[in-house]
This record gives sequence, C-alpha cells and structure tokens, in this order.
Amino acid sequence: MKKIIYLALYLLLTAAPLQAIQSTIVDVEGTACMGDDKSRKQTEQAAMNDAKRNAAERALTYIKSETQVKDYVVEKDLVDAYIRATVKVIEVIDETWFKDEDAGRCCRTRIRAEIVPDEKDLAGAAGNKVLADTPGAPLAVQLWTDKTEYKEGEKIKIYIKGNKPFHARILYRDAAGETLQLLPNPYRSEDSFNGGVIYDIPSAKDRFELEVSAPFGREDIVVYAGTAPLGNIKLDAPKGAPVYRVISRPDDLPAQTRGLKIQKKTGGIKEAPSEFFEQTLSIKTRGR
Repeated sequence: MKKIIYLALYLLLTAAPLQAIQSTIVDVEGTACMGDDKSRKQTEQAAMNDAKRNAAERALTYIKSETQVKDYVVEKDLVDAYIRATVKVIEVIDETWFKDEDAGRCCRTRIRAEIVPDEKDLAGAAGNKVLADTPGAPLAVQLWTDKTEYKEGEKIKIYIKGNKPFHARILYRDAAGETLQLLPNPYRSEDSFNGGVIYDIPSAKDRFELEVSAPFGREDIVVYAGTAPLGNIKLDAPKGAPVYRVISRPDDLPAQTRGLKIQKKTGGIKEAPSEFFEQTLSIKTRGR
C-alpha cells in the first residue's frame, strides 16, 4: 500500500472521451423444445438465444417505462440505444430439462444478462446535460477532482454525485498494479448514496488521506455503481488498514461486481432490472 494512498480523479457524464459503460442487468429465462428437428445441443442453444431475446425486450420495456426525460429527442436517443443494444451473458444461473406433453423434451435456461445500449445513440442522449441531474434518466454517476496529474506529496479529494439513489464501489489501481478498495472501507461501510447529493472521499468518516507517493505513473480509478446492491468481491483488510486490498483477479472483478442483488418489484413476482454504471479514469502521478 502507498504512503496512505494516492488517488485521483475524473469527471463524467457526457462520458464519451472516458471509458464508461452504462447498462441494464436482468435475470431472465429462455425456453426451447427439441421436436423432430433439433439435437440436444441445438435445443440448448435455442433456449439461450430465447433468453437473450427476452433480456433485450425486458430491458427495453424497462427503459421505456422508467425513463422520464422531458426532452423528446433525448428520450428517443435512449430508446434507440436500447433497441440496438448488445446482450452479454454474465452468468448461466440454471439450465433444466423437462417434458412438455405437446412439444416433448424441452430446455429452460435462466441467465443473468447485461444489456449494453448502442454507444452512438447513447452518446447522443448523454450529450444533453439534462441527464446529469435527471432522476428519470438511466443511472449516471459523476466523479471528479481538480486535475488529472499529481506530484509526490499532493493530496487529492474525490467527489461523486449520482442522478438518482445508487450503490457504489470505488477501486484504485496504482502504478505497481495493486488494487485497493477506497469505498466502502473498514471505517465507512455504507455503500448507498442519495441522488443529487455531492459526497467527498475521504470524508470525516474515513481514517486516511489520499497522498501521492511512489511508485509513479499511470493510476486508474474504477467506479462501479448500480441501483441494486453490488455483488461481492474478494477483499483483505490488513490489521489497522484504512482501506481494503482487493484479492479478486482484475479479470474477475467486472463479473463479480455485476452479481447484483436484484430486488423483486413490490407486489410482483419478477425481479426488477437493475441499472448499472461503470467508469474508469486513468491519471498520471510523478515525483517532485
């Protein structure tokens, strides 16, 4: 761990130049039957394809019903972005074979999928700054500091702000490749935030400062946020340390974090989709 830890910045929202992912995560099922024309493998693939279609439709329906942006052009860009979305399978939750009296042997596949809207259409919508403070728009989290390059000994303060209530995890990857979890931390366990409020890191609840120290070079800040609690990652807390050390492999972090604890809709039997936001900012540190 660095002297205490250095950290750094970024800004966001109209995030085209930055590395940002705005998406929706759903748990859905897909079904297919063998009939006379499919093998077992082909039926399993057909069930997967059906699940993907259902995921895309579920996300689009959700965006249409939940998005409340008064600007028609912006709202149309958002809908178009989800019409042309990419479906990524995060996890195959379950795969079951059953017998249907009419269709014969059938396969039911349940997946967790991330629906990533079309980048160009989303950029058109995000270009309108009204989204930054509109609770009715998809989740977007702004994160910033005063600059993108820091010298040894300088201290950094981070600020975050979401357009609606959200859960967040902030990771810091230093020039040596070590990853730390700044938030939540051993002295600040809450991970939920109100929309429209600016939060600072470190705050009075934290027991560390963000001071630049060696090694120097490229430093990454990764912010994961969701409207549902985020999935768990593997952490270690050395005795007395004010932050967690991340044990999970870097390649595993995205999927583990996307293991959201999706909540059921009040009065309904289906889980509500969860809005998800991820952003990475690279900054530079150097000696005196």
